[in-house]
Amino acid sequence: MSGNKQPEKLDDDQLAELREIFRSFDRNKDGSLTQLELGSLLRSLGLKPSEEQLEALIQKADKNSNGLVEFSEFVAMVEPDLIQARSPYTEEQLRQIFRMFDRDGNGYITAAELAHSMAKLGHALTAEELTGMIKEADTDGDGCINFQEFAQAITSAAFDNSWG
Repeated sequence: MSGNKQPEKLDDDQLAELREIFRSFDRNKDGSLTQLELGSLLRSLGLKPSEEQLEALIQKADKNSNGLVEFSEFVAMVEPDLIQARSPYTEEQLRQIFRMFDRDGNGYITAAELAHSMAKLGHALTAEELTGMIKEADTDGDGCINFQEFAQAITSAAFDNSWG
């Protein structure tokens, strides 16, 4: 088994969020960003690229050599950094955390195990919070959280927090 199972693509919600950001800076609505528009987008993120840095960035991203950055090129440019930033944890760290929650060691976190572990961490959950957490993480609908679901939930939370 190869070990590291980090997601390699952004999910639909993340792509939709990027598309919204992209469109808000595509002033002439032509589906591409000029150097000026890309500069505005980067400045809105708190970055202060020089003109030379912007030119280099466009050259790197501009796969069809038209001097503009289309949405697909924008995604290709930012996706590796976003995926890498998605989770502050390595797979082994995620497995260790998962084992702390999976109290009986059967490979699944039940609602009772999640409630107990969260309370032990000083974060007692209401029944509504517990149900919501299970429902959000339990993508296969079996009522428990397996490792993949756990890793995805932690990774998504880290991603959401990095954009919040």
